[in-house]
Amino acid sequence: MASEFKEDFLAHYGTPRHSGRYPWGSGKKPQRSKNFVSRVKYYRDQGVPDTEIAKIEGISTTEFRKRLSIAKTESRRADITMANRLKAKGMSNVAIGQRMGVNESQVRSLLKEGANYRAEKLDATNEMLKNSVDSKKYIDVGSGVNKHMGVGQVTLDNAVKNLVDSGEYKIEKINVPQVSNPSNYTTVKVLTKSDVSKQELFDNMDKISMPVEYMVDGDPKNRKTIHAPINIDGKRIMVRYAEDGGTEKEGVMEIRRGVKDLDMGNSNYAQVRIGFQGFDDEYHPDHDNGKYYLKGMAVYMDKKTEESLPDGVDIIFNSNKTKDKPVSKVFKEQKDDPENPFGAEIKRQNDWKDGDEEHLGALNIVSEEGKWGEWKKSLASQVLSKQSLELAKKQLNLAAAESDEEFETIKSLTNPVLKKKLLEEFGDACDADAVDLKAAALPRQASHVILPVPSLKDKEIYAPNYEDGEEVVLIRFPHGGIFEIPRLKVNNKNKEAQEVIGTNPIDAVGINSKVAEQLSGADFDGDTVLVIPTKGVKIKTSEPLEGLKTFDHKAEYGYHEGMRVMTKAMKGQEMGSITNLITDMTLLGAPPEEIERAVKHSMVVIDAEKHKLDFEQSYQDNNIAELKTKYQGGANRGASTLISKATSEQRVANRTRRGIDPETGEILYKEKPETYVKNKKVTDPVTGEVTYVPQLDRQGNPKIVEKLPIKSTKMYEKKDAFELSSGHPMETIYAEYANHMKALGNQARKESLSVTSPTWNRGATTLAYKDEIQSLNNKLDKALMNAPLERKAQMIARQKLKTIEEANPEIKQDKDEYKKYRNIALREGRELSGAGKDYINITDREWEAIQAGAISPTKQLEIFNNCDQDRLKKRAMPRNNDGLSNASKNRIKAMLDAGYTTKDIAEKFDISTSTVSAIKKGE
Repeated sequence: MASEFKEDFLAHYGTPRHSGRYPWGSGKKPQRSKNFVSRVKYYRDQGVPDTEIAKIEGISTTEFRKRLSIAKTESRRADITMANRLKAKGMSNVAIGQRMGVNESQVRSLLKEGANYRAEKLDATNEMLKNSVDSKKYIDVGSGVNKHMGVGQVTLDNAVKNLVDSGEYKIEKINVPQVSNPSNYTTVKVLTKSDVSKQELFDNMDKISMPVEYMVDGDPKNRKTIHAPINIDGKRIMVRYAEDGGTEKEGVMEIRRGVKDLDMGNSNYAQVRIGFQGFDDEYHPDHDNGKYYLKGMAVYMDKKTEESLPDGVDIIFNSNKTKDKPVSKVFKEQKDDPENPFGAEIKRQNDWKDGDEEHLGALNIVSEEGKWGEWKKSLASQVLSKQSLELAKKQLNLAAAESDEEFETIKSLTNPVLKKKLLEEFGDACDADAVDLKAAALPRQASHVILPVPSLKDKEIYAPNYEDGEEVVLIRFPHGGIFEIPRLKVNNKNKEAQEVIGTNPIDAVGINSKVAEQLSGADFDGDTVLVIPTKGVKIKTSEPLEGLKTFDHKAEYGYHEGMRVMTKAMKGQEMGSITNLITDMTLLGAPPEEIERAVKHSMVVIDAEKHKLDFEQSYQDNNIAELKTKYQGGANRGASTLISKATSEQRVANRTRRGIDPETGEILYKEKPETYVKNKKVTDPVTGEVTYVPQLDRQGNPKIVEKLPIKSTKMYEKKDAFELSSGHPMETIYAEYANHMKALGNQARKESLSVTSPTWNRGATTLAYKDEIQSLNNKLDKALMNAPLERKAQMIARQKLKTIEEANPEIKQDKDEYKKYRNIALREGRELSGAGKDYINITDREWEAIQAGAISPTKQLEIFNNCDQDRLKKRAMPRNNDGLSNASKNRIKAMLDAGYTTKDIAEKFDISTSTVSAIKKGE
């Protein structure tokens, strides 16, 4: 009989991070605690002593007693819940007793105990919140916080209401711009004292806390954090200057193999920063004990080079600087920030262990092997618009076919909650695609980081991810024109490349410095290229423009006294201006000599801030004003073609989304108030107490400040993309694509309005899937616990970013630099808060429960919002008999037209090559 009970028994059962002895989520089939109590009762009725019952259950006597106590409590709570639920339905105490198999007096006891339990829990929650506000001042009481407290959302809401009703406390909601995407906001619901102003909350958002201590899954001591970098001895570094061939590998540091603090682990190459102090005057006349760092790509040196190195030297740093330059010109000087002296987002450090002793590594890894290929594969308009009309039309048609296929698939979903969610998200994605104008990728194109291989010929590339002997082209961004596209033959037999890069690199290719020069002067310090095989694809290329072959922009426009130095704030604006000009000139048929002038100026602008180049003299020498007047309508005018106008900024009134037009599917907006009262911070000179009061104007009235309009794009604001076109045939192709995507987005939103909410099949269906319901609830609880942690992370990051902005007001003008600091701040915020998304993975049986209506529509949406979206779509997407919808077949035809092989398509769609051939023939 014992085995009969044990077969379905769950030994470990508990609730998330609060009451209960056993870890939440352990065990495979969650069961109610009453099962354990029933088994114990059965054994005791048979005269079996508790010590023997413990042995039967496979646990110690002590654990048996604890488990029985917990199980009884859980069983009692289940009975209380049932009694209260039946009472709420209007059943009498006698009827409830008959339903539950207990007498009427027990029912009264259960109802009374339930009321007492709720009151006690509410009182305890009230006290916890009061104590928390008194000690921490600003308390987050938004979604997910209750999971950490171990109470229900209703209990927390009631406790908050009680405190607010007392008059001593209040709720304030503040919208915190998300660090990774400032146009989106995280709303934080804060409980605080009634005299705290909203401005005070904004100024102290990093101090907003949850009412209880929280911890990420597992031991926090095991969390890996990025520590302050260490500095190695500069004597370990040897510089290979320009005179010795350093220019051929500029930006690369070659590392001796087998050195622990420089070991790259499983990678053969990585983009790194290495801090050092001092420098050996044997290799440089200007001995300097300052703190510097090496920046660039790290690779292991070949054996021949390693054998020639002096003892104690572990790194060769390749530089295009000459030997007469001082140390400060050869290396980067560390910033006055011990935690981040490189100003870069460090992803990993190579700390290592020697037995039990831990050591800090010297490599601060920004990116490593396998990370460059993760970028989205698409073809930007600045590349495709410079190619043939035929190629542009093929790739845009393929992109449209992919979207059509996804739309048809979403429409065929049988789960209405997921269908509505995906239709709404798909509509917004279509709007974004209409602005970005990114076409579908060409067959087998991929991003690769470039590494130097001097022994390769000028028309060769080492690219083990491609077939030896096949032809490829390389494209680097920003892309000036087809004269910057090298056409190369793959040579995977080069011995130097095999030794340094490896025979099977994930996302690196090798080229020589002359090829890099054609790629608008690319460096080997982490620059990437798009590698595109040319088989079956006609890509236009040309030889480098004659005037660019010997053009040394750094030498010709080097720093001199009296020149205006470009700031980071100016760089983004100037680069955008010249890039748009080149795009418009190319599209409008400018001759090579005029394109050459614009490209020369763009090369100066790219490096002007970094190398202090005279960009204003370049503007004059290349007569950029004349080019802008000729191709953009004026020296001070901007983009003139649809390709460059699409993403150009357009300011619109501050607004919020209020719904969807049922007739058109267009988004409806409601404009927000355009003004607000500005407050100022006042500190009491005696008590030090801080208060916030309105600023007053000269008349003594509260100072009203106008809100700046929000940023949008010209393409997003246009209903018809042709309004942005100057009439060129290439613009027509892109306008047709943009309008198709806009219409598709509206159609998806309109379709979403017709989706009706599903029926929640309580009763027999719910009972049949009780295990799956419990499992999904547990998974959702775990996922939702991240919400307050992520809010905390955003607030910490926002304050860190604010400090950086105050110290460097111009940093926001340099988009790349600012993005880097945003990422650093957010990473630190998440480390401090313990935030980290734990996605729900739905099992086959759980999906069956969802489809059967055992889960409420509201709960379904919560679950879907906390799933990995790609995995969720894959599970939910239906297939017909041959596995292909009409939209899928249209996409296959578009892929065939774009040059994809029958084999490539068959693998992508998991179908036979004969099926692809049949579709090709129209069968």
